[in-house]
Amino acid sequence: MRQYSPDLTPGWKKSRPVPEVPAEPGLVVEEPGSGFCGAVIRCEAGTVTLEDRFGKHRVFPLEPRGFLLEGRAVTLVRPAAGPARPTRTASGSVAVPGARARVARAGRIYVEGRHDAELVEKVWGDDLRVEGVVVEYLEGVDDLPAIVEEFGPGPDARLGILVDHLVPGSKESRIAEAVTSEHALVVGHPYVDVWEAVKPSSLGIGAWPRVPRGQDWKTGVCRALGWPENTGAAWQHVLGRVRSYKDLEPELLGRVEELIDFVTESGGA
Repeated sequence: MRQYSPDLTPGWKKSRPVPEVPAEPGLVVEEPGSGFCGAVIRCEAGTVTLEDRFGKHRVFPLEPRGFLLEGRAVTLVRPAAGPARPTRTASGSVAVPGARARVARAGRIYVEGRHDAELVEKVWGDDLRVEGVVVEYLEGVDDLPAIVEEFGPGPDARLGILVDHLVPGSKESRIAEAVTSEHALVVGHPYVDVWEAVKPSSLGIGAWPRVPRGQDWKTGVCRALGWPENTGAAWQHVLGRVRSYKDLEPELLGRVEELIDFVTESGGA
């Protein structure tokens, strides 16, 4: 139990001066009053946002002696002007300071649509540039066999393809089987649309709504959530809430990582 002085100020806030520590992203601290422990994800004027190991966020004021770092009281302060160099990319990979974009490989990753490409770019863009991997989108999979034939995948030009709603017995699964080869890999996620690969919690909703068959899925989602029926604007809202791989479902994360590994294997260098 914490000991308080007669003026009700906790003893841990009345001892000798403590060091000031910049609230750099990733720094793990504890707020003693609540016991909340988490990593710094954002520091703004007068406040700091922490994220615990369950992904829960809490905002605390930047008060003197307001936090514990490795069990010792500290005063968190805003980092010096200028963004701190990230130690991790948005995909969770170790960042390579000063890395320059590699000359594009002959191999490619194809995704089904523009939204898929934008999401992959936002989370894996830094990694892809270092590896020299270009992502293009198809606008659907019906013409995939002809596209793969024209591309002509080979040992030095591997082709990775990400497909929406790749479930057994679907049209997409039959097309995937037809084009898969030693140098062409097709993987997919189970979602009707890549929007669903964004965690509902990152958008502040309980779950993605169910949309009746025969109804345009994106439009149905907008109606169910009370959003304006402007799917372009809705997608920008969804994309804007994605900050890193933590905002995406594992079923998408694993598949994209698999494609990057496939295209960048020694045979595709």
